[in-house]
Amino acid sequence: MKAKFLKAIIALSAFVLLLGLADTASAQYRRGQRYRTAATKAQVDRVIKRVENQLDRFVGEYDRSLDRSRLDGTGREDWLNKRARDLESATDELRREFDRRDSWYENRDEVRRCLNIASDIDKSMRSLRLGPATESNWAKVRAELNALADVFNEPRIGSRRYK
Repeated sequence: MKAKFLKAIIALSAFVLLLGLADTASAQYRRGQRYRTAATKAQVDRVIKRVENQLDRFVGEYDRSLDRSRLDGTGREDWLNKRARDLESATDELRREFDRRDSWYENRDEVRRCLNIASDIDKSMRSLRLGPATESNWAKVRAELNALADVFNEPRIGSRRYK
């Protein structure tokens, strides 16, 4: 009786282990598949345009929300507004370099800079309550920047890799 029970436990454990390994292998395949997909310059251009459009909507709303927050008039507010402007500048630089270069993948450094700055803003958005409009706008910006991160095989915003 004990031998049958022990065999059943071992068989069940082996089955669960195999399921776990299969799921891990599948996730690695899917993740690798995303990065192996070759994007065209036109596709990357559309992602960058979406980032620019969403960011334009976000920056003004972010500034107004900070003016209405407890941070109004503080150095922290100034720093956060500066980071938003830095992100706009970095995105403008990405656009210039993207348009100038033949290979879109050469823009990895500019993309990394955008993602680093966006991670600073993301930390503030997670700790502050700036209202539904600002939070919604940031969610859209973050989604587009994460799409850009995926294209360039970079970690997404909020990853531990960023400061």
